[in-house]
Amino acid sequence: MPSKTYATESGFTLKDTDNCLRRLITLCREQPHLVLYYRPRNYEWVSVTAGEFLTEVFEAAKGLIAAGVEPGDRVAIFSSTRYEWSLMDFAIWAAGAASVPIYPTSSTHQIQWILEDSGAKIAFSETRDHTQLLEPFLPDGVYKNSRLERVYEFNASGVETLKFEGRSVEQSLVDARWEAIRQPDLASIIYTSGTTGRPKGVEITHGNWAHQCWALLENKIGEVSYPGQRMVTFLPLAHVLMRAVSISWTISGATQSHWSDISTLTVELQRVRPNLVVGVPRVFEKVREAAYNKAADGSAVGKRVFLEAEKAAIEYSRALDTEAGPTRVQRAKVALYDKLVYSKIKAAVGGSAWYGITGGSAMSQDLGHFFRGMGLPIYEGYGLTETCAACCVNHADAHKVGTVGQPVNGYAVRINDDGEIEFSGPGVISRYWNNPEATEEAFDDGWFNTGDLGEVDEDGFVSITGRKKDLIVTAGGKNISPGPMEEIIRQDPLISNALVVGDGKPFVGVLVTLDEEELKRWKANHNIPANRKLSDLAQDPALRAEVQDAVNMANATVSRTEAIKKFRILDRDLSEQHDEMTPTMKVKRNVVFQRFQEDIDKLYQR
Repeated sequence: MPSKTYATESGFTLKDTDNCLRRLITLCREQPHLVLYYRPRNYEWVSVTAGEFLTEVFEAAKGLIAAGVEPGDRVAIFSSTRYEWSLMDFAIWAAGAASVPIYPTSSTHQIQWILEDSGAKIAFSETRDHTQLLEPFLPDGVYKNSRLERVYEFNASGVETLKFEGRSVEQSLVDARWEAIRQPDLASIIYTSGTTGRPKGVEITHGNWAHQCWALLENKIGEVSYPGQRMVTFLPLAHVLMRAVSISWTISGATQSHWSDISTLTVELQRVRPNLVVGVPRVFEKVREAAYNKAADGSAVGKRVFLEAEKAAIEYSRALDTEAGPTRVQRAKVALYDKLVYSKIKAAVGGSAWYGITGGSAMSQDLGHFFRGMGLPIYEGYGLTETCAACCVNHADAHKVGTVGQPVNGYAVRINDDGEIEFSGPGVISRYWNNPEATEEAFDDGWFNTGDLGEVDEDGFVSITGRKKDLIVTAGGKNISPGPMEEIIRQDPLISNALVVGDGKPFVGVLVTLDEEELKRWKANHNIPANRKLSDLAQDPALRAEVQDAVNMANATVSRTEAIKKFRILDRDLSEQHDEMTPTMKVKRNVVFQRFQEDIDKLYQR
């Protein structure tokens, strides 16, 4: 029998007509002068008021209707994070259609599956390169299973073109579309990596989105979101977490700007001075690393001071979880280091942040204690596309570093007999798009099986202890299914086994073993003595080039963020005798990863 259920009251009631678009329209009409966005225009940043934004949403919706979009149709957005992404998201809803996000780094193979499976009629691209990737899916293109009819490019005045084409559409037609929306209606199809290869289309309804956004704003974690507050939206809006927070921020009346260049993010954070920073663990790791490197480059004394400050913050934070609390000495150290170190780190993210939110993959406990100890808590949460983003989160009134928090308002959690975490609630989806088999496999009497193993303590705090499936989540929050890439690499005769790694790491790597007989032939063809050990050959340029060719074949099927950056050749093949494979020749991943942990560590050494 599953464990006891732990649930959090929703704290609100939604009617069938309640949805995020309707709440936005009400806000914009009641408070038209609120500044909802800052956006770049003519080499400067300009404000977009609620009234102006609503006008743009309706004008774009008219353009979609003029382009032939009917209620229930799917419209793809193939772009990095920018103002037009948010604009078109609401406009697609206003036209009665559903949005289909595509990551801007997606490969042609991924684009093909998403467009053909979703049946998207219209697509928005960002750059000329994106447009060229979409053109083969148009009626005259080579992909005949595509239903794509038109592409509008943001960088080529696509939004302006769309508005112009819709100028003759009556507002009453738009009003009829959005007023007809009900909670069970499809709002988005978001494709998420699966363990069997092809991504699954997650059907998110208007009811799912509404519950998620209302829940975030009702929860303590949402207290930062109200008119006058600022946020920089920099994670991909194709990712359900950033999109949920962005939509919540907009319908609360707070202000946001968009930024997609992570390499210059610090400059933008200092310009905007945001009150909330939403990032994956890797973002906060980089903040810490940048501060450390700056201190270490300054002098040996600076490096020592930083490390002592970090130690003091961690000790102080850990003491907060004890009954006695921090000592006077610990408080004094934190006060001292705040002037010397912490204030500079907080200034690097703008100096006005109340707190940060992180999800997508696990944050190390030391890093969590470091930020909390310095006075900038990073609240870790948990969720999946299937739960419409956050179903658990820590916050100021309930924070346990090392956990992903308690269920968000209206969500419930339990652990099944296999130790797997399950969730239910109005924010949880009910099915996958065109995939009844996956739907049946994923749900147990209304409870969604997450595929993650975990525990729930007596206070309802959820801890993730492992993965039931092999899905990898990088430190950047990217979900990667290793199976398809491993299969491609193994097709090379020289390669016996390939195991993709990267869970919680900054990039994807792979462990490779070589086929003994093929290696003998390779040695003979390259005039290498047969008795030369593989450990001595592992760095041979010719051998590595052969392996790299196989890796390149796999990388061609995925996006840049999913691509394998490094590989390591193991000194022997895997075997059943070493308990690394089953009798049916399936790799025991956990055994291999434990046995070759040193090799994995070397992949990520600087």
